[in-house]
Amino acid sequence: MDVRVAMNMTHDEIKSKYKEYLRLQALSKNTVQTASNDTFYLWKNESKELFWEKILSPDFETVYRAAMVESLSKRTKGDPQKLISSYMSSARRFRKFLECDAAETTAAPAQTVRKRKVNVDVPTPCASEVELYLSKWDELEHYRLQENALDKLFFTLCPENKDISDVLLKVSTLNDFYSTNIFSVYPVAKHITSLAIDARLKAGDVTLVGDIQRVVINGSERKFYSFATKYCSHHNPLEYPIYDSYVEKVLKYYRDLDRFAKFSNDDLKDYIRFKGALVDFRRFYHLEQFNLKEIDKYIWQLGKTYFPKDFSKKK
Repeated sequence: MDVRVAMNMTHDEIKSKYKEYLRLQALSKNTVQTASNDTFYLWKNESKELFWEKILSPDFETVYRAAMVESLSKRTKGDPQKLISSYMSSARRFRKFLECDAAETTAAPAQTVRKRKVNVDVPTPCASEVELYLSKWDELEHYRLQENALDKLFFTLCPENKDISDVLLKVSTLNDFYSTNIFSVYPVAKHITSLAIDARLKAGDVTLVGDIQRVVINGSERKFYSFATKYCSHHNPLEYPIYDSYVEKVLKYYRDLDRFAKFSNDDLKDYIRFKGALVDFRRFYHLEQFNLKEIDKYIWQLGKTYFPKDFSKKK
């Protein structure tokens, strides 16, 4: 959309164009309505000039947020800081609309915008969203204290993997804390001890996850993929992000929404491709100031919030 053309449109004209764009994103009717209303809140309640000044600002994240908080403070009884996330998400989506080609906003069929229909509306990743979820993580006492205990175990009490007693203690604790469903921990600990992994862990060797995950128990090979990523991550968290079903769902969601990277669902079960997808995610959304551990915490919480497990299906 040509920004100069958009700025000359009336409120109703630009809103109508924007709603057409949102419908092409295969969003629900309610989401289209809410997003189109939230986007033009400043225009409707303050002025057209203020709206365009803030939405096009080079320092958009800061100045638009400040303007929205001020405007909401005058018109709502609730805490504007608790409402702002939704409005910021809508504004970010509108900025993407302005960056699109005209053909993409008018004539393109829905399937060229996304690979499949997405029924959940998750906020667009940005620095402020990551910081928000990192702050939330610090408030999750159960997870925070659990991680502190694991850090003490892996970094202080049992940092190496030469003594099977040390490895057995770490495997048992991880299995209990994370419910990784390892029914027999001794074969796993024995397998890890046999690999002589300390130098590879320190070097961040991503192939190590594949070696750890394959364990022979009672003559049959089992694959403990998620556990293997956790075991490596708790030795070297900056080099080994954790695979989890919540993280997988979030990566697939944004792949289908914004096409930040190309990978199949099965690719995420290959650790080299999985880590590559996280690196691509961080680069695409300009989140390079955060390390992979921080990105991991952010994405995991997003998945837990927007893609909760449906335990009602289990009998």
